[in-house]
Amino acid sequence: MEESIKEIMNNPTISNLVLIFLGITVIWILIKFIQNKFIGKIKAADNRHRTKKLTSFIGYFLTVILIITVYSDSLGGFGVALGVAGAGIAFALQEVITSVAGWLAIVFGNFYKTGDRVQLGGIKGDVMDIGVLRTTLMEVGQWVNGDLYNGRIVRISNSFVFKEPVFNYSADFPFLWDEMRIPLKTESDYKYAKDTFLTIMEESLGDFTKNSQNAWNKMTQSLYVENAQITPMVSMSFDESWMTFTLRYIVNYKMRRTTKDMLYIKILEAIKASNGKLKIASAAIEVTNMNKN
Repeated sequence: MEESIKEIMNNPTISNLVLIFLGITVIWILIKFIQNKFIGKIKAADNRHRTKKLTSFIGYFLTVILIITVYSDSLGGFGVALGVAGAGIAFALQEVITSVAGWLAIVFGNFYKTGDRVQLGGIKGDVMDIGVLRTTLMEVGQWVNGDLYNGRIVRISNSFVFKEPVFNYSADFPFLWDEMRIPLKTESDYKYAKDTFLTIMEESLGDFTKNSQNAWNKMTQSLYVENAQITPMVSMSFDESWMTFTLRYIVNYKMRRTTKDMLYIKILEAIKASNGKLKIASAAIEVTNMNKN
């Protein structure tokens, strides 16, 4: 019995398989130990997710290195065959290879990270997971207005980072400029209107303005961009029917809808309290009786 066991273990194929099995077991026990013992203590969800993905990648990498090392003496004779087969596989799996290259670009090129709001391949949403082949998004928009979730989970190939623009709403500058248009009748007090609208925005958006200015200053230290007005502004246009006031302000990319709702309420309250100085304009339709007596 012992001799048969020795003969089996002396078989290079069996011994290599045993060595690979033991090595893979040790590698993944160590990886799981690190993930359970240390990664769970990371408070930030995005950092914890990235660290877990990185340790898993290290585990796969060490597994491949182990297999190559064990069979290194047997791989020499297969060089030409592997080269021909590799060329065919590369052609057949070019989309997969491009996706893996896209994953490397995303991870090391800082295209986006988990938690960012991005637009990829015409799909806008928040990044839930960055896999080796696909990025998973919780979609926003489509039939739902106001940049809110619509409930669809979308998986997009990482190769899109090489094919189409990548729009990131929350990377270096997590704020957006937004606008509102308020039409007023021509008899309204336009100076009073501009002062009132500007005061409402300054009082309501003070924290956004301060935080966005700090983020803008930090971004311009590493990227070249012309200076922009962060503070709220009001501009007016005029035609024969009414005056249109455009309110431009900066807001957090996830709070466009709630901010606009809050501003509309305060503006309507100010219009009602203006004692006739401000009057909302609307299109007037004149009906003419064309019947002849």
